[in-house]
Amino acid sequence: MTAPNIILINCDDLGYGDLGAYGSTVNNTPALDRMAREGMRFTDFYMASPVCSPSRGAMMTGCYPPRISFGDFVDGAVVLFPGDGIGLNPDEITIARLLQNAGYSTKLVGKWHCGDQSEFLPTSHGFDSYLGIPFSNDHGRQVRDPNPKPEIKFRDHPPLPLVKDLDVIAQQPDQAAITERYVAEATAFISENKEQPFFLYFAHMHVHVPIYTPEHLQRESNNGIYGAGVAAIDWSVDVILNELSSQGIDDNTVVIFTSDNGSRARGEGGSNGPLRGHKGETWEGGQRVPFIVRWPGKVPENQVCEELSTGMDVMPTLASIAGIDVPKDRVIDGHDITPLMTGQDGEATPWDDFFYYKQRDLEAVRCGKWKLHIRKNGININELYDLDADIGETNNVYSENPEIVADLYKRIERSRRDIGDAAVGITGENVRPIGRVSNPKPLTEYDPTYPYFMAEYDKHHRG
Repeated sequence: MTAPNIILINCDDLGYGDLGAYGSTVNNTPALDRMAREGMRFTDFYMASPVCSPSRGAMMTGCYPPRISFGDFVDGAVVLFPGDGIGLNPDEITIARLLQNAGYSTKLVGKWHCGDQSEFLPTSHGFDSYLGIPFSNDHGRQVRDPNPKPEIKFRDHPPLPLVKDLDVIAQQPDQAAITERYVAEATAFISENKEQPFFLYFAHMHVHVPIYTPEHLQRESNNGIYGAGVAAIDWSVDVILNELSSQGIDDNTVVIFTSDNGSRARGEGGSNGPLRGHKGETWEGGQRVPFIVRWPGKVPENQVCEELSTGMDVMPTLASIAGIDVPKDRVIDGHDITPLMTGQDGEATPWDDFFYYKQRDLEAVRCGKWKLHIRKNGININELYDLDADIGETNNVYSENPEIVADLYKRIERSRRDIGDAAVGITGENVRPIGRVSNPKPLTEYDPTYPYFMAEYDKHHRG
């Protein structure tokens, strides 16, 4: 048998409570619920950031975002924008690079959001090929503007690019059809590489706003267009699992499903279930997300893992599954959680503590069942929660547990020395630089004579 194939499916803004397997009663997710029954569902899985660029950079490299200088971006922005002259440093070693060097065929389909200049795009970070929109799907010239910040208008962005490797092959692509296009690309890659080990990273645009889906999914949804977006994700998983079976490689393929951060949960239909907060916050709802692993014969069926694990664990875990070593010349924060995934008796989380960073500010720490918040929106706070008894972070027990608080503050000081805390003016001792290029420019430029824009003008302004 060849080395295991690996498929990593990452959603955009999908919340902890958005899947049937995690308690949703409004979204229809039969394929993902089946995947959970045939594998393992994690309850305490965290992304390293409550927003997408830092989260994705952390997952690719196995490092806290501030360690790779992915805490904030141009003018303090929380994510990368079209034409930014910074991105994931080419000197960073991604999981794709490790697998590529080990003989895997590697492909990314979908959202990247770690830089859109050629030096930062997926094919410069270990992916043999790429098809997708390289950043969030609202970073284009939307007809309907979902951005809640009135100072940032859709007209300020260049047209949304669909990129193949390094080339823009379409501007403002039909987003209602993009998931089908991604699935076709993904299944073709699986078919073409069934005789050799492959790594497919499928990064959905759903359910980031604005949400565009085929009309039939909207008609069938019990949760409006949001539910239609979740259904599109579920359909894609069903097609991929069926493709693995039809190609006879199901038993030799590990499939991982997760989300880059919590749901916006602001009336669009998304849910973080019992968790407090939402995307952009270090409350549990911002960073605790679904994580499902399916690997027939290796991951036990219908199991639930309640041990703490993180998106930073993906890189060392996939390296372990492929039988390769992680880099020894740099700090890697993540851990190999294969023992948890394979249900080995007595295995506990490898994390002594986990730090919640919002941009470069350290806001909270978790150790075991205890979570201490020290900051919220730039304001110092003192709030301690027992997450085993109080998953919703509603009962502050700070004053009753001085010894626990003292221990958690010692851990915070250690992290500050290591990777910093901008809120108190501390630069970490073990921080690596972000990638930079001179004279950056967006992948596209607005041209009012481009057929798409003329058609949209006619459609929306001439009756």
